[in-house]
Amino acid sequence: MPVLWLVIILGIVEGVTEYLPVSSTGHLILATELLGFKADEWAVFNIAIQPGAILAVVVLYWRTFRDVIVGMFQRSPSAWAFVRNVAVAFVPAVVLGLAFGDNIEVMLANAVIVAWALIIGGIAILVLERVIRTEESGGVANLSLRQSATIGLVQCLAMIPGVSRSGATILGAMSIGIDRKTAAEFSFFLAVPTLSGATALQLFKHWDEIPVGQLEWIGLGSIVSFIVAWIVVKGFLAIITRYGFAPFAWYRIVAGAGALAWLTLR
Repeated sequence: MPVLWLVIILGIVEGVTEYLPVSSTGHLILATELLGFKADEWAVFNIAIQPGAILAVVVLYWRTFRDVIVGMFQRSPSAWAFVRNVAVAFVPAVVLGLAFGDNIEVMLANAVIVAWALIIGGIAILVLERVIRTEESGGVANLSLRQSATIGLVQCLAMIPGVSRSGATILGAMSIGIDRKTAAEFSFFLAVPTLSGATALQLFKHWDEIPVGQLEWIGLGSIVSFIVAWIVVKGFLAIITRYGFAPFAWYRIVAGAGALAWLTLR
C-alpha cells in the first residue's frame, strides 16, 4: 500500500476514535499492523497527528474557551473554577507520563495488549452502564476539586494502549455521579492539555528519529484528523444521550476479539 493512503487512513482513524470511548491509540496501532506496516516505526507519527483532533475541539467550543479567557481577566469565579478543574485533572497524567514514559512507549508497539484492552474495556463499559447513577452536574465549572482529581487519576488508565482516554474519563466521571453531557465535555476539554502535552513530549524526545519525508505526512494526517474529529465530536453527544455507551462497548469487544484472532493466526 502507498504511504499516502496509510497517512490518510491513519488520519481518519485518529479523527474518528480520539473522542469516542474506543481508544484512538489502540486503533492506530492495529490499523498500522493490519495495513502491513510496523507499529513501532509509526508510533511517533500516530501521536504527532493528534493536534488536528485537538484543534477540532478548540474550534467547536471556541465560545467556551473565549468566555473562560475573558472571564479570567474579569475575575469570574466560574471561569477560574473551570481552569482549576481542568488543571487539577491534568496533573496526574503529567506526573505518571514523565515517570513511566519509557514503559508506556514499549506498550505502544504491542498490538496484543491493545486487543485485550479493547475487550476488557468493552465489558467494563457494559457493567458500568448498568450500575452507575448520575445527576445533573451543571457543567465543568461546577465540579469539585475532588471530582476533578478523581477524573484525572482515572484518565491515567488510558496510558495502557487500548483503554481509551475519552472512555476512561467519561465513565470515570459518570461513576462518581456526573451526568453524561458534563462528563463528555470535561473529557473534550481535558484532551486539549493532555494531548498537547503528550504530543510535545514525544516530538521533543524523538524529533531526530522522524524521517524528513514523514514531516509532510504528519501535516497531512493532522488535517485529515481535524476534519474527521470535527464531524465526530458534533454527533457524539447526541449518540450517547440517546443510546448510551453500550454500542461502543459491543464494538470494542467485537473489534478486540477480531484483532486478537488475526494476531494469533497471522
